[in-house]
Amino acid sequence: MKDVHFSFSKSLSRRSFLKGAGAAMALPWLEAMTPAFAASSAYEAPRRFVAFTLALGLHGPNLNPRETGRNYAPSLYLSEVEDLLGDMTVVTGSSHPGVSGGHQAEGSILTAAPYSRSAAFKNSISIDQYLAKHQGHYTRFPSLVLDINGSTSASYTESGSMIPAEQSPSRVFNQLFIPDTPKEKARQVERLKQGRSIMDVVAADAKRVEKTLGSGDREKLDQYFTSVRNFEKRLGEAQEWTLRPKPKVGVAAPVDIDNSDAIIDRKKLMLDVMSLALQTDSTRFITVHLNGEGGAVPLEGVDEGYHSLSHHGLDEEKLDQLTIVETELMRKWGDFLRELKGVEESSGTLLDRTSVLMTSNLGNGSSHDNRNMPVVLAGGGFKHGQHLAFDKANNYPLPNLFLSILRRHGLEDERFATSTGEMTGLEIA
Repeated sequence: MKDVHFSFSKSLSRRSFLKGAGAAMALPWLEAMTPAFAASSAYEAPRRFVAFTLALGLHGPNLNPRETGRNYAPSLYLSEVEDLLGDMTVVTGSSHPGVSGGHQAEGSILTAAPYSRSAAFKNSISIDQYLAKHQGHYTRFPSLVLDINGSTSASYTESGSMIPAEQSPSRVFNQLFIPDTPKEKARQVERLKQGRSIMDVVAADAKRVEKTLGSGDREKLDQYFTSVRNFEKRLGEAQEWTLRPKPKVGVAAPVDIDNSDAIIDRKKLMLDVMSLALQTDSTRFITVHLNGEGGAVPLEGVDEGYHSLSHHGLDEEKLDQLTIVETELMRKWGDFLRELKGVEESSGTLLDRTSVLMTSNLGNGSSHDNRNMPVVLAGGGFKHGQHLAFDKANNYPLPNLFLSILRRHGLEDERFATSTGEMTGLEIA
């Protein structure tokens, strides 16, 4: 037997690579990456969140099971992911309270901010950005905001501003894995330094007037200073990431598909890059939006545009074509889940540590109904394999699911948007 050497002073770097002839592969999260002397029983790999948001919904009769609870017969769409039913929960009879307006309520998919065409609207922070705000500093990219076929996203900042999405898989790949030139690194560091100096000036100016303020304003100023310090901290962390090498992956960079109608192939390219981003711990929070624009989908049996098919009016020919399109979307989503499930980590699989949500602002794309939204949650360490069926006439608050996800990430928030508590029936595994 060969001598075995144990190192009691160091842990394996999270940025370790397997190297071969002309290639290098970034390692997933391993037990050996736990800090020295840390109790392995108490250590957990990081948690992640991925949201697939669909602007046109999914045809409910093809998605939702007829039976409730466990051991249900899979629906037409779920039969495409039958091997994964034990890793997911299907939710019916839920929606965001106070949200109406059809397509125009798209901005509330991940924020759950009440929306109505007849009232002034102020959006709020989306769940992915809320997670990134508290935990995004652990990775090079606090979050990735993506779109298959445009710049629209379901991700919103604290001020309620939409974050434009990146739609090019090749550009995302380059940002994640292609090393920056020394000139580009220097430019990035200089920009970050300028941002920090601006914060220093603002803080100094604010301190000058502190003595002239009342107690209420001083409290507000203290909160302001706290936000300034937090922002400076994030800038400092960003500067450190700029100077660190990017992970290397043993795959070629994707080539973008310029045909905007090829949403299925474009989706696969983006999902492949997303999987690499999670496996290399380049980010832990991803949203990808499918806005449904474009012409005919290049699938056999389909000769109309996705958006047109979603407004089927129960026309049988349109429903048949819509079924072909959405079945293929489900297949690609299932492939993404299977890839995450195939990556082993110290606390299970990558899927076990990643909550993957698929939903929409439309429960019925044809009638523009924002009730009874399509909701499927996979992974994340919950007890799955069930159909949670709530009242289709008096919907259950979907923000409760968002709160359950936040709690799973260790955040002890009392509520998120219009939530009333954690989701009933969704338990931790």
